[in-house]
Amino acid sequence: MNWEDLLSLKRYGDTHKRIRKEQDQTRLGFEVDYDRIIFSSEFRSLQDKTQVVPLSRRDFVHTRLTHSLEVSVVGRSLGRQVGQRILERHPHLQNIHGFQIHDFGAIVSAAALAHDIGNPPFGHSGEKAIGRYFNKGEGQQFKAQLTDAQFQDLCDFEGNANGFRILTENRPGRPGGLRLSYATLGAFIKYPKESLPKQPTAHIAHKKFGVFQSESEFFKSLTNDLGLSDETTSHVYRHPLAFLVEAADDICYTIIDFEDAINCGWIEESYALEYLIKLVKDKMNVQTYNSMKLTKDRVSYLRALAIGALIDEAVDVFMSNEEGILSGKYSIGLLDKCKYEAQITDIKNLSIQNMYQSPEVVDKEIAGYEVLTHLLSVYCSALVQFNSNDCSQYEHLILKTLPEAIRSHDLGLYEQLISVCGHVAIMSDSQAVMTYNTLKGLKF
Repeated sequence: MNWEDLLSLKRYGDTHKRIRKEQDQTRLGFEVDYDRIIFSSEFRSLQDKTQVVPLSRRDFVHTRLTHSLEVSVVGRSLGRQVGQRILERHPHLQNIHGFQIHDFGAIVSAAALAHDIGNPPFGHSGEKAIGRYFNKGEGQQFKAQLTDAQFQDLCDFEGNANGFRILTENRPGRPGGLRLSYATLGAFIKYPKESLPKQPTAHIAHKKFGVFQSESEFFKSLTNDLGLSDETTSHVYRHPLAFLVEAADDICYTIIDFEDAINCGWIEESYALEYLIKLVKDKMNVQTYNSMKLTKDRVSYLRALAIGALIDEAVDVFMSNEEGILSGKYSIGLLDKCKYEAQITDIKNLSIQNMYQSPEVVDKEIAGYEVLTHLLSVYCSALVQFNSNDCSQYEHLILKTLPEAIRSHDLGLYEQLISVCGHVAIMSDSQAVMTYNTLKGLKF
């Protein structure tokens, strides 16, 4: 891989490369990506989607929207710091091609902004609920009519792959989806592989998958253009800047979810602050800290220092391993073996024990399974009757609630099913509950 290809400004439908030196400095192409994401309806739906606590009425608890904005801010800092050091190490990128420090920040910031755009309602349990419907529920009936890879897409329904679908899906009047730059799309793809083969390796890029069969052709074109594909082995490497997007996400959910747990009272303040202090003891001003009287001020102060420390560490690890990252040989997250590994592990374990597995979270995740399973059951049953031209009046009414593009005999079964999953996944938590109540006849 080389940086000239990796920083591609090309977009879907372009017949030639876009030259960095020819860009309008007041509206840089990478910054346009950020604008298109933030104005999209799919991004707005994140304001009512679970980060950790589903359907929380606590106004300080993070949603997917606030989490995504914060990840984007951290990603921008990571990108700019790495960009500065990359341009110092490879001056031709600036002197010949015209790339600037803020280009790296803009790419990582936009990709980070979109990193959860494909996540269904009720957090990761929403993904599991959709997959379970096909793997162990009524959806097993479709297995014989699909290829192995198509059915695996449904059984392992993945928010990352659904996000790539949202960003790139061709629709009438909207070819290429949001038409983001190839660099931003590359940085967005944390798992550059299809659902099959499973590739059970220790490489972090194989932990999940990042593209459905419905987008596989464009995915191949994109990765070839970015220089991520190895033609001799057919292997696809992770875009180097995807490591920074992943690090930004890791930093935010490690530190800020922990902050939510403290503010919710699930972790005792004095006990929790001890963990944060261990992470930032070399950076904190004891006098300033001791002068703070409010819990939220003390937590905010330590949180800011912790995020800053982890940003600096992630940048150092990235630059120390740039050669391995560009060759595809670097196989772990930037913070997985860093000098703060022990402190990060302690904080995550405490959050899992006291927050992620709290009764409030578990109870609402169970309810989420029921809601999403019922929505899929109703929609997929209606599609079965539609495809056999044997719809009842009820099924006709159900089909009218789906986007018109799904109600087409021009679509194959796989495209219908993945589109229904996408329709359910784009719902907010509250919208999913309201739709469930409507279909159950509980709301008039």
